[in-house]
Amino acid sequence: MQVVTGKSVLNGIAVGKIKVYKAPKFEISEKTVDDAQVEMELGRFEAARLAAIDQQNELHDRAVESAGEESAEIFSVHAMLLDDEDLVDAVNEIISEEKHTAEYAVKTAFDNQAKVFAEMEDAYFRARSADIIDIENAVLGVLLGMDLGSKQGGEPAILVADDLAPSETVRLDKSLLLGIITKEGSLNSHTAILARSMNLPALVQCQEISDDWDGHEVIIDGYNACAYIDPNDDLRKNLLARKIEDDKQRALLQELKGRTNTTIDGTKINVYANIGGPSDIEAVKLNDAGGVGLFRSEFVYLNSSTAPTEEQQFAAYKEAVEALAPKMVIIRTCDIGADKQVDYMNLDREENPALGYRAIRICLTRRDFFKTQLRALLRAAAYGNLAIMFPMIISAAELNECRKILDICRNDLISEGKKVGDVQVGIMVETPAAVFCADELAENCDFFSIGTNDLTQYICAIDRQNAKLEPFADTRHPAVLRAIRMTVEAGHRHGIWVGICGELGADLSLTESFLRMGIDELSVNPTSVLPLRKKIRSIDLSKPQEQ
Repeated sequence: MQVVTGKSVLNGIAVGKIKVYKAPKFEISEKTVDDAQVEMELGRFEAARLAAIDQQNELHDRAVESAGEESAEIFSVHAMLLDDEDLVDAVNEIISEEKHTAEYAVKTAFDNQAKVFAEMEDAYFRARSADIIDIENAVLGVLLGMDLGSKQGGEPAILVADDLAPSETVRLDKSLLLGIITKEGSLNSHTAILARSMNLPALVQCQEISDDWDGHEVIIDGYNACAYIDPNDDLRKNLLARKIEDDKQRALLQELKGRTNTTIDGTKINVYANIGGPSDIEAVKLNDAGGVGLFRSEFVYLNSSTAPTEEQQFAAYKEAVEALAPKMVIIRTCDIGADKQVDYMNLDREENPALGYRAIRICLTRRDFFKTQLRALLRAAAYGNLAIMFPMIISAAELNECRKILDICRNDLISEGKKVGDVQVGIMVETPAAVFCADELAENCDFFSIGTNDLTQYICAIDRQNAKLEPFADTRHPAVLRAIRMTVEAGHRHGIWVGICGELGADLSLTESFLRMGIDELSVNPTSVLPLRKKIRSIDLSKPQEQ
């Protein structure tokens, strides 16, 4: 058995024989043409360019059916790139001035443009280099009369290739495609996006691929970003069991997709997903979550070597709200501190970091740092349905101060002529202080989201980072459940909605109890969304709860 690693495009298991896929090779001559042939070569290029545009439009329609409108948009972009004046002029100039064939001119001009993208610092733009090569191949295919259709064979297989262009991915017969492994590519590539949209387990940047694999059995383990060539029996058995569970999840998705999360007696409950950043958006969509109940913005900080700028944060938040609009995306403001440390914050070492200088306490004492994030959030709100949630609030005075700073940021942005959106404002209820002050806090916010992980820690005086305390930890401690009930009742007294965004929200044995308390929303890991939705639809709140 051989184990190879890469970067996983999609959590999932794929099992099958390998089909090594080879992209067509174009033989391009460097020969020149005489003056009389120049016009003919210009005409050949123009005809091929227009035919390639038609191909991209056809691929767009095919991609809409298999992967959805958003993923198919790349082919509309391809069609526009083929109309780019600079690119077209560059090809025509090589034909006219250097008297080369249309094929040579296309390869030279398009390769030069791809090189420009490949050398850019931004990962997204670097990935666009592959799109230029894709449309280059489309034009060359027309010029050389080559069939660029699928070469994947006649039986279901896992495709192994150096790389796959978006057009190659869409041309593949999905009924024969079990998964994808490529040597090149990136998680930002449109091929990766299409694979996710088509729910195909895939690995990119798998450097150890070999032509010798053709015909061998492979298992892609998307959860651990690896593949097993010729797996042993025990491994095959375990991963096939995981795949069966995944298949059940997909069947459940088809059963529940598009339906409201309504109990038997007609009570509607919102089921949202918790995410760490834009990279998790596809998981939200794949599991048909109603929105995002917790976007952990600290990961924007943890993934940066310096404090992220307003523009960097704006781009991350905008990507999420725009991709999920009109669904709500609740973004928690920076929760750095305690177990989440970054060097550039220069935070002192503390004896009790969970009780220390963290989250909103940092933001309220580093106003400029806080304003940078709030400005980015307000700007991103113009592109979708965004709510702001403040963590670790323990008093009405803290909440009022946060709202004042938010108002200052809004006024500053408006005076600068920048577009801002409306936002709901809420807090995470995760301290006993917030529970006991819930009535006062509810007067000045739109929602409560109960963070049961920290709430349990603080109520039970159990450090959740200390493994030795696990035997003493009780996530269902009566005091915690009473605190949840008190928070819900206080919120409803003041007309605001109340949700849960901690691990308890995914505990199906407690779902009915939470709904009877009056919880309006549950936000969980994306993979827990479907089981939770199914559980909600089985509950009848008009009947007494079974003990």
